[in-house]
Amino acid sequence: MTIEKNIILERETKKPILIDAFYSENLTNQTIVIFCHGYKGFKDWGAWNIMAEMFAQLGCCFIKFNFSHNGGTMENPIDFPDLEAFGNNNYSKELEDLDAVITWSQNRFASNKTININNISVIGHSRGGGIAILKSSIDTRIAQLITLASVSNFENRFGTEEAIKTWKEEGVKYVVNGRTKQQMPHYYQFFEDFKANENSLNIEAAIKQIEIPILILHGDKDSSVNISEAKALHQWQPNSQLTIVENADHVFNTKHPWDKKDLTNELKLVVEMILKFITEKSVH
Repeated sequence: MTIEKNIILERETKKPILIDAFYSENLTNQTIVIFCHGYKGFKDWGAWNIMAEMFAQLGCCFIKFNFSHNGGTMENPIDFPDLEAFGNNNYSKELEDLDAVITWSQNRFASNKTININNISVIGHSRGGGIAILKSSIDTRIAQLITLASVSNFENRFGTEEAIKTWKEEGVKYVVNGRTKQQMPHYYQFFEDFKANENSLNIEAAIKQIEIPILILHGDKDSSVNISEAKALHQWQPNSQLTIVENADHVFNTKHPWDKKDLTNELKLVVEMILKFITEKSVH
């Protein structure tokens, strides 16, 4: 297996993106699988590296990346040294990032005859699930969509009208990171960008117009994103496949840091279900 870590995707007028690629030199017709992390997430969180290795061993070219404004830097991609970038993040920037990673993936592996650059699956976890849904509704390069513990609505995460009014007056609001204990800023531009692009950031409208195969996976013990959100996604797009993972929390019973060599039974099951789904639905 080939593992390329911390590839820097430079962009002329935008922040760079840090990318990992896991793939085999021996297997053929490898599907490209692109993984989008969630809120306060990063590509090296918890068991994501072990998950990536499992995908690669079983025939996929697995790509994961840090959103450009997730708060990590090129030098320190795991914690959040760049809180200014974090505060200036928004959904539009994350959609642009995913677009750049898809383009990079196709260009990077264009001459690799073992990787099928025309068979791209996108996986989104939590907030990344919402981003994956929006992108899949407008990008014909994506052949399969998989959501893990995905959100179904961005607007209802901004809080009450009163909270938004205070946010506007103060220009910034802070969220505590339970792991690092940092006060992580959100500048009011986040809400302004959402309102300016409200129609194109509507997850319900997006999933209703998706025609590619969709797999929705959600743990029944998820306390961060309620299981009702997975059911809503499935209701809006009845052609999707909804699977509830028993006894699984928001991160499928993993944590950060993850010092074990194996995945939890729940996350291993998730990988197996995704691989089965991709294999069945793949275009050849």
